[in-house]
Amino acid sequence: MVNMDSNPTPRIYLGTGGYSDTDLLGTLYPQGTKKADFLREYAKQYGAVEINSTFYAPIGQKSLAGMIDKAYTQANSQLKFAVKLHQDFTHARKGTAAHAQAFLNALSPLVEADALAPLLLQFPHGFDRTREHRLYLAELVSWFKDYPLAIEFRHNGWHTPQVIDSFKQQGLIWCSVDYPKVSGLPPSRLIFTERTGYLRMHGNNLNWWDAMSAADRHDYRYSEAEMNDWAQAITNQRQHFDTLYIFFKIR
Repeated sequence: MVNMDSNPTPRIYLGTGGYSDTDLLGTLYPQGTKKADFLREYAKQYGAVEINSTFYAPIGQKSLAGMIDKAYTQANSQLKFAVKLHQDFTHARKGTAAHAQAFLNALSPLVEADALAPLLLQFPHGFDRTREHRLYLAELVSWFKDYPLAIEFRHNGWHTPQVIDSFKQQGLIWCSVDYPKVSGLPPSRLIFTERTGYLRMHGNNLNWWDAMSAADRHDYRYSEAEMNDWAQAITNQRQHFDTLYIFFKIR
């Protein structure tokens, strides 16, 4: 039995997917806060943020340097930035090694500030575990081999002991997810394949498949009982991680 008390206390970073939601005015952000100052206020409350805008459009060094200034200089925080890879890599699957290098080059302000959390690859439900997709994934992973990489699979075919073991062998981070309990989505499980863990909290909106938008899909508020269950699950696996990033995707 592992003596839990002898282990160093794991570091847990809490955050949200993005920080620009104007619905947060009056709650997270004081009334009257300009949108340009949202990140500064966010960094005073949270330890990490998942940048999702990079899924839709490239981001430049200047923009990321500005984020570092707001979080580190103006808010005097040590905010960590997880960055979601562009949809060309996961959904359209037309990314190239050159595109990957350009993406990584843009991250230099985060790297220099020691502010970079894992990169996130989120594959859609249609990305099943075919030979073609396995070969593509292997090539894609090779482009980012020098960076911590968390991967989320929404197709059940990837959720096997064999795939999880291969993640451990390759040093990849399994992205654990709390999905709604509806047909077609994987079960919610907390899995660690590296000493750094990554957990995305999508909520339990049972209208997931019928929602008109991502915002509607994530329209959910966790109950205290649900949060207690997750807290216990994390405590039970405390010996399996040193760092854990938890990002809430709900609205």
